[in-house]
Amino acid sequence: MHLYNDENIRFARPHFPSSVKEAIHSTSRPLPLKNEGSLAGISDTKCILRQGNYSICLANSPRQCSLVNKLVKSMYSWRGYHTEGSAISSHNPNQLTLEASIGQDLAGTLTIGVDSKEGLLVDTLYEQELKTLRAKDRKVCELSKLAIDPVHSSKELLASLFNLAYIYGRIVRKATDFVIEINPRHKGYYKRILGFRQIGETRTCQRVNAPAVLLHLELDYVDTQILSLAGSPDPRQRSLYAYFLTKTEEHRVANNLMRHSLATH
Repeated sequence: MHLYNDENIRFARPHFPSSVKEAIHSTSRPLPLKNEGSLAGISDTKCILRQGNYSICLANSPRQCSLVNKLVKSMYSWRGYHTEGSAISSHNPNQLTLEASIGQDLAGTLTIGVDSKEGLLVDTLYEQELKTLRAKDRKVCELSKLAIDPVHSSKELLASLFNLAYIYGRIVRKATDFVIEINPRHKGYYKRILGFRQIGETRTCQRVNAPAVLLHLELDYVDTQILSLAGSPDPRQRSLYAYFLTKTEEHRVANNLMRHSLATH
């Protein structure tokens, strides 16, 4: 999940690991987005998942994309990253953006990019590594632009965003692999909670003016983790897969996601 500039989420809950890429371990916090993140007046008919106190929908209108872009820009610029190339659009058929909301407040977002003739964002720095995967007849998706408002951050919300990204990539788009581009200091966290492994050395990402590494995740591995852990959340469990939907729930959500995503594109 090309999180090259997405390493900007802060998790306010004290038990949550401070090393998370999006989790900001500094004592300072960005200001809440307040009315800028309001989803008032936007229909939730395209809601994909409701879980706990939050819901996750597709950001598939200009207004929704504008709100998501404000959240990403706020979280990235707070950490000192450039944000000029971080905007998302509702018109890209090879890109799907999720928006999580709590009430009328935008809580978080994550974008899934599907490999195509246009390539992926990670090709800029890691074209050779992607060529190696493609040569094996793999279908690759990247995840990017992960951002969560610190007021609403939680382990469950983060897991649900990743879970829907997996469902869309694996079931709807038949992907075999995920890649992410992240700041090197956060790679250990993604290895622990999701099983990513590093396949690209540290380089400088000009889009955000920060160092980056490329991580890779085989979705066959995710399948096995879901079968073993999904539906059994435990505060002592480090893996986010414990917070994923079970296979039975997964297919219901996949049908919903497929219907709405096809209608959008």
